[in-house]
Amino acid sequence: MVGETDRNTDSKTDCKTERVRTLASVRPWWVPLPSVSRNKKERASFSVSTMKQSYIQLTRVFTDDEAQINKKLPKELLLRIFSCLDVVSLCRCAQVSRGWNVLALDGSNWQRIDLFEFQKDVEGPVIENLSRRCGGFLRQLSLRGCQSIADGSMKTLAQLCSNVDDLNLNDCKKITDSTCQSLSKHCPKLQRLDLASCSSVTDQSLKALADGCPSLTHINVSWCDQISENGVEALAHGCPKLRSFISKGCLQVNDKSVSCLAQFCPALEVVNLHGCLHITDEAVQQLAEHCPRLHYLCLSGCSHLTDTSLIVLAQQCHFLSTLEVAGCSQFTDAGFQALARSCRLLEKMDLEECVLITDTTLIHLAMGCPRLENLSLSHCELITDEGIRHLGTSPCAAENLTVLELDNCPLITDASLEHLISCHNLQRIELYDCQLITRAGIRRLRFALKGSSITLTDLTMTLFYKQESSSQHSSACLLCTSNATTYGRGESPTLLPLLCHLVNRLDDDIASACDI
Repeated sequence: MVGETDRNTDSKTDCKTERVRTLASVRPWWVPLPSVSRNKKERASFSVSTMKQSYIQLTRVFTDDEAQINKKLPKELLLRIFSCLDVVSLCRCAQVSRGWNVLALDGSNWQRIDLFEFQKDVEGPVIENLSRRCGGFLRQLSLRGCQSIADGSMKTLAQLCSNVDDLNLNDCKKITDSTCQSLSKHCPKLQRLDLASCSSVTDQSLKALADGCPSLTHINVSWCDQISENGVEALAHGCPKLRSFISKGCLQVNDKSVSCLAQFCPALEVVNLHGCLHITDEAVQQLAEHCPRLHYLCLSGCSHLTDTSLIVLAQQCHFLSTLEVAGCSQFTDAGFQALARSCRLLEKMDLEECVLITDTTLIHLAMGCPRLENLSLSHCELITDEGIRHLGTSPCAAENLTVLELDNCPLITDASLEHLISCHNLQRIELYDCQLITRAGIRRLRFALKGSSITLTDLTMTLFYKQESSSQHSSACLLCTSNATTYGRGESPTLLPLLCHLVNRLDDDIASACDI
């Protein structure tokens, strides 16, 4: 036994001695290789040997004792630098050396994690390992689109990362009420939760959150079609600090739900009820009376609403900056006139398919909403050139208007485009199916407004004219779309017949402007 032990000791000593000799014989990385002619086998052997030597040398360079960066910078500063890196960069740094591995994988660097780009690869064990690594350091986690994540791994996350305050589970299809119950039990600091498209979530989730997450300020339950007034009422009672409530497509959310939210959550600033078909003026009146800080309101698709809603918003919600009411077909000029007089902070308005409004609405918006930047009038078939003239020539539009959507406004002509030339900040105009708009009018506006994108719908295909300019040059590009297929100039030789056919249908001026 003693002899065997001595032989093992001698063997280890010989190995260490050989390793030292190998390292001592390695050529420093800064010394150039000698140029000696060799045959193919010798060159291959030499390359392998060189690679091995380079690897050994790099290993020595990045050891904690020898790396210059580790000598110059204290670990606290390196840790602070690592805290600014994303997930991929941190993982790469962790492979440099043992010291960097410890620093890069320190829990303090993993406070904010977004795994959306890795959604197809993220499964339960990944989340469980991540939870153990981050522990109480984790504050913000986005698992948007990670459809393999289920309740088991989320339970582990809730237990180990109890300080999380921002969690995005958008489109995590396997998530059920069990996850929300775990969050309620272990994560009392939760403030933001996105459950959009988690179709298995029910009222039980909202009741659990109301019991265990009193600090909740933002929640998104869009397309969770099992959410009803019972869950919303429980949430309103248990989370009085709520500032944002988004429930797009929740058909069971009704007036009673919204009224309860308004009464018990007076700090609400953002409310999105898109597609909540049973909402009436009563719900909007409650929001306006109890939530004076409201600045974003989406009521698109709530077709039962009338001018009463607009009038009460004008009276109570003076901080309103975004109003989306697409498809509210009962709104008239009277309602928007009242709104324009009182809500002077409006920046974005979506009035698509408000089919009863006329030029009068545009006249009042031009005078009363100096900050208006984004306006959609699509399918407002009573709008004419006169309304666009008032809008385009107003001082506010000239300074602030950047997006104007006029699709399917059949009375709009080239005269409207002439009125918009003074809007020098205009970035996008949409003119789908404006049959009275001519190519000449589009060409004039396109050259007058550098950097704007103008859309014209033809009978068979859609043409986008995009003027791209820079300090040194400007060029015009043509993009043709037919059905769901996109064709770009220069992408394929097979597109030449299509482009030639298109050119034959265009005016000579347009063809030359597009450089075809």
